[in-house]
Order: sequence, then structure tokens, then C-alpha cells
Amino acid sequence: MKLSPRLVLTLVTAAALASCASPPPPPPLPVAVVPPAAPPPPPVGLPASVIQSAGAYRAYMRRAADISPAFADGAAVEQSLISGVSYEPHQFLRGAIAYGALMALQSPQFVASVRTFAVDPAGRRALAARLLADPNYAQALPSADAAAGLIVAALTADAARVRHAGELVKQAAYDVQHQAWSKGEVAGRDARLATAKTASTQPVSAAPEDVTLLSAAVSGQSGALAVAGDVLSPPYTAVVSRALTLAAVAALGEAGDDAALQPLFEEKTGDFCLNMAKLNVYQCLSVAKPYYEDVFCLGQHVLLDTAQCVAKIAGAVTPAVVAEAAPPPAPVPVVKAKTSAKPRPKVKAK
Repeated sequence: MKLSPRLVLTLVTAAALASCASPPPPPPLPVAVVPPAAPPPPPVGLPASVIQSAGAYRAYMRRAADISPAFADGAAVEQSLISGVSYEPHQFLRGAIAYGALMALQSPQFVASVRTFAVDPAGRRALAARLLADPNYAQALPSADAAAGLIVAALTADAARVRHAGELVKQAAYDVQHQAWSKGEVAGRDARLATAKTASTQPVSAAPEDVTLLSAAVSGQSGALAVAGDVLSPPYTAVVSRALTLAAVAALGEAGDDAALQPLFEEKTGDFCLNMAKLNVYQCLSVAKPYYEDVFCLGQHVLLDTAQCVAKIAGAVTPAVVAEAAPPPAPVPVVKAKTSAKPRPKVKAK
């Protein structure tokens, strides 16, 4: 069919106009959903029972370091002896680990670096679970070396103070023999030994002022605890690793479950050392008779042995405490008997 020129022109014009028309609008985009901001991580914190344990450790170490070697009579010896022996080994070890954790929390770099892992709830819980399952994992955390240095410095300083007191008391076991009362036999020796054993099972109570101070240290109040230490590279002792782990879990805000933290306080080396120190005290008291021998038991096996255990769990290098027998009695000076007889005169030979 032949199209007329006019129709052709109309079709061409219509096609040109169609090519210039706007394309159809695209379908509407879905509405963007903005996820809610992640909730802030829990605050740094430790259970009240852990703070109480740290306070009990602090209270005993202060009491032990304050034992004086200036004994005036047998009653003073027995009072200091029972005061020194009054700690339960397992509670003592738990307190040392808790106190070490508080020292680690005094490192701002360590706390800040651990808190960076606390933003994501799932990641935070996963890291806390891994730390509790393997306390040695804490040494891989950023700035762990600075926190570990504070733990070791604090425990070592405590051990040094008690060790100094023990050395003075041990020397007093010899010096006191110049006083007549020190050579008298201890009254009620069997009852004294039984009292010492009973005192060794009684928990130590934290001083209220220490609990207040340590609670402030957990919450990050500046200057609550004055502690300084060197950056310390691993490996660390089991106690230092556990204290570091406890601090890390606290910094994550995941230390609220006291039962979950309990495995951190089970440590065989420190527990064995402290229990051996107690056995040495009992053995010493079972054979000690005069008061100066009780002074020796106090200096050697209560103070020096306990200080050595604290230094050991901290990983500090200290001189070994040499166990000795009780001091021998002071020698009695030999006085020659005087005679009133005059020497006979010599007879000259004739």
C-alpha cells in the first residue's frame, strides 16, 4: 500500500515527539531502617565478696608486718603468735588474687584497651568466657604487661614488709634470752597449739575503711590506690595470670557472676605453700618449750614462711628462707669458784 506524503510526514513527526518524551519514573526505593545504637557496655565492676577478700588479705599483711620483736613477757609472745597465725590459707590465696586484680585495674592503659572489646555484646561475652576458660589467655591482651607489673610490684612489696618483720622477730628469739622470763616453759603448751590450729581455720575480716578504698579503686576513682610497677613481659605465675584475668573480666563488665569466677581462685602452688607453712608452725610449736622458742616459731614459720609464699606466687626473685632449728639456749658463763686458801710460801732449798 502506497502511503501519501502527508501521512508519512505525520508518522515521522509522531515518532520524533515520542523519542523526546520523559522515561517513566523508577519504582520507589525501600525505606532505610537505621539500627538502634548499641547499648553502652556494663561498667567496670567486681562482686562485693571479691572486694571483701582483697580487703581481708590487705588487713592480714598489714597486721603481720606490724608485729614487733620487742617482747616484754610470755603473754606478749603468745598474743603475737596467735595474731600472726590467724589466717586460713585458701581465703588468704583468694584474697591475694583479688588484691592483684585490683592492682591491675589501676592501669588506665589496660582498662581502656580491654574496654574496646566490650562494645559488642556478643563479642564481649565470648571474650570473657575464653578468659575464664584459660587464664593464660589474658597475657595476650593489649597493655597486659603494664597491668602484670603492678600486680607483681604490689605483692612483692607486701612480702618484703612481712619478711622484714620476720627477720627481726627471728633475731629476737636469740636476743630475748637475756631476759629470764624467756627461758620459762610456756604455760599450757598443748592448749596453745590447739588454739593456733583453730585460729588457722578462721576467716580474716576486712577493715571497713579498706573495703571503701578498694571499692573506689574498682570504680576508677583517681588516686584511690597509689601503686607503681615496671612493664613486665610474660610468662607470669599462675596467681598473676589469674589476677590479670579477673581484672580483664571486670573491665569487660562481665564479672558479676561470683560462681563463674570461682575457678580463678583455685591455684595449687600457692595453696600448697601456705598449707606447708602452717604445718611447719604446728610442728615447731609441738616441740617448743621455753618462750624464746615460740618467738622463733613466730619469726621463722609464721612470718618468714608466709612472706616467702607471697613472693613465690608473685614470681619475685627473693633469697630463700633457710629453715633452721630453734635457737639453742644462751650459753651460761662459767664462773670459777673462789677459794679463801692462801698459797703456801715456797721453801728455799738449803
